[in-house]
Amino acid sequence: MSLMESRGAGGGKDRPRLVAVIPAYNEERFIGSVVLKAKELVDVVIVVDDGSEDETGKIARNARAMVVQHGANRGKGAALNTGFRAASEMEPEAIAILDGDGQHRPEELSRVLSPILRGEADVVVGSRYLTRRQTVPFHRILGHRVFTFLTNVVSGTRVTDSQSGFRAFSPRAVRRIRFSSNGFAADSEVQFEASDHGLRVCEVPISACYEDKPKRSVWAHGLQVLRGLARLAGRYRPLLLFGGLGIFVSLVGLALVMRSVGFNLSQGVLSTVTALLAIALLELGGQVLFTGVFLHSVRALLVEFQHRDEG
Repeated sequence: MSLMESRGAGGGKDRPRLVAVIPAYNEERFIGSVVLKAKELVDVVIVVDDGSEDETGKIARNARAMVVQHGANRGKGAALNTGFRAASEMEPEAIAILDGDGQHRPEELSRVLSPILRGEADVVVGSRYLTRRQTVPFHRILGHRVFTFLTNVVSGTRVTDSQSGFRAFSPRAVRRIRFSSNGFAADSEVQFEASDHGLRVCEVPISACYEDKPKRSVWAHGLQVLRGLARLAGRYRPLLLFGGLGIFVSLVGLALVMRSVGFNLSQGVLSTVTALLAIALLELGGQVLFTGVFLHSVRALLVEFQHRDEG
């Protein structure tokens, strides 16, 4: 079934049914063509100009996109929150997001949106790794694999491409998801939100274009995502983060205790420094573990209250 067929014929022209949101920062080279191609498959294209210092906003307007501007660069998560709010006011059947740098092919919007329109999913991830044929540079593949593995383990939601910026969302998902990550960890945060709210997630294969050099350092980008993942783990999975850290510190303290006892038995001399360090580590580990349990209990109550409000 084609995208147009799945939309049906009786929606009327007064209310947009499909909306594409494009977060953009200094994307004047590509934003015009991305908007024009996207408009062939959706009713409205919203470009969130995230404090660009070039002509991104002007070019997007000339391409007949709806442009929402941030006065300063606030990051991808903030741009997505802004785009979701603007799109929700139009009460669409589905919302897609894609990057404005030409990496994604707007022609593939049909593929990404179709599972939402068929009622099969609440979140669709366009994955570069569902097929063996892909043109992703090797160093990016390594980074994507590492971050996807970490995100899958910590979030509890499994996908093959956690860093994909080409996705689609049902109205239910848009109402539930709120990004707390301002940076590129927002892509990973979708999996945490999906797990918390019981959203159905599926993937479809997409292609990606990497003809130009990245605008930012790959290492800096990776460190930003890694920091964001650590913060997400503390926010969404405090027991896993603090509990694991507390157990690790306690095991180190216990190892020092055993080493100190063994040394004392063999030498007949008490290693005061080692014993004090071991006691300090055991106490610290216990406190960190208790913090994880406490934060987990508080978060569980908050999530329960949130689900009651949503119900």
